[in-house]
Amino acid sequence: MFWYHKETKHSYDSVRTHPNQLSWEDQPRTYKNYPEHYKKRKIDLENSEESFLYYIAGLTAKKTYPSGEYYLRINPSAGALYPNELYFQARGVEGFEDGIYHFEVSTSSLTLLQPINETEGIEPYLGYQSAMKGYLFLVSAVYYRSSWKYKNRALRYCLLDAGHLLGSIEASGLLRSRSVEMLYNIDRERLNSMFGFEGREWILSGCAMATALPQQKVNAIEFSLPYVEGSGSFEPNTMIEQGYVETMQIRGCKRETKVPQFSYLQPRLKETLFTRRSQRGFEGDAITRTQFEYITEVLRQPIPSDCDEEVSVFMVVNKVLDMPLGLYKAGTYLKYGDFARQAGYLSLEQYSLSTQGAVAFFLTSKAKNYQALYQKAGIIGHRLYVASLYLGIGCSGIGAYYDDEVNAFVGNDEMVLYALAIGK
Repeated sequence: MFWYHKETKHSYDSVRTHPNQLSWEDQPRTYKNYPEHYKKRKIDLENSEESFLYYIAGLTAKKTYPSGEYYLRINPSAGALYPNELYFQARGVEGFEDGIYHFEVSTSSLTLLQPINETEGIEPYLGYQSAMKGYLFLVSAVYYRSSWKYKNRALRYCLLDAGHLLGSIEASGLLRSRSVEMLYNIDRERLNSMFGFEGREWILSGCAMATALPQQKVNAIEFSLPYVEGSGSFEPNTMIEQGYVETMQIRGCKRETKVPQFSYLQPRLKETLFTRRSQRGFEGDAITRTQFEYITEVLRQPIPSDCDEEVSVFMVVNKVLDMPLGLYKAGTYLKYGDFARQAGYLSLEQYSLSTQGAVAFFLTSKAKNYQALYQKAGIIGHRLYVASLYLGIGCSGIGAYYDDEVNAFVGNDEMVLYALAIGK
């Protein structure tokens, strides 16, 4: 087990003896905006070639609390802290100058950071030797946005949220009938340097929504962007930084080339993506077996990737019509019992979710490539959000749980990555 994961486990005692003390005056910003001298353009929501970008990470609603206003996005994030930023290269895309862009969430704008030509691009940093027509995405993390609240455990949340953002790219791509490939075997160190992140922001992954131009060889572009602040305040965290550096290199991967098959209707899917919300509690009503099987079939679909790590999905069935109560793994019935209250306890005693929900999920892995496996858990979590909400069922991600007690419950010693609950 990776030392960082082991050192950041929660237990019944740890959450009581080491409670988080938030310094509100140091709360970081959740938006990164490049200076106005960069060329920017608003996303045209009437243009389907551009609007699908908005359906990856655009703003959808505003919440007002005594502590201030919060804007919700299409992609979920732990604590609504949104540590991830989205960059992309567009090549041969109608209406776009070929170049490298940043998605400016606060204004729904695209900032051109670096033009490219036919002979150069970021393709070689992502493992491609020929030019790729379409979009090559990069997902980064401004880690202090998360560590401000979650302290040492924040790398877990940055990776999960990055997985959700990758899943959001996948889901939005369905609006244009485009498939994606997740990319983890990338040159993070060189990209971090060229983007001028100065150790406060890191590339976590890539994603290709593009087709190869085999007759068009491309060289690795060289550029140097100045540092642009992504959080306002900042406090370094040695454990998180060491955890990131030690997991930058990807080794011994297998590629997944199979393409997932979904049965979403595009107009309904579009509405689902825009109205996505995280459930804060369930009323305890049951879902049908047909709904449960639809959702689990979505979770079973392959995730195209250059580093496909195995993630186990355990399910605690609480309230599914015509299904026995108990613990399941990938459709296999493991043991009978009413485990609703236990699932709530394991989810850091969030009984309104994992106990009142129809199904609780626990994701674990014993794989070695930490960044890839954790982001895959986030992608699976995002698929669960989309499939559930598409059927009118609520969903909530739960990043905090009693690690070792979850292991004892499901019967393994793997790293516990994520908990989620769905219900009505």
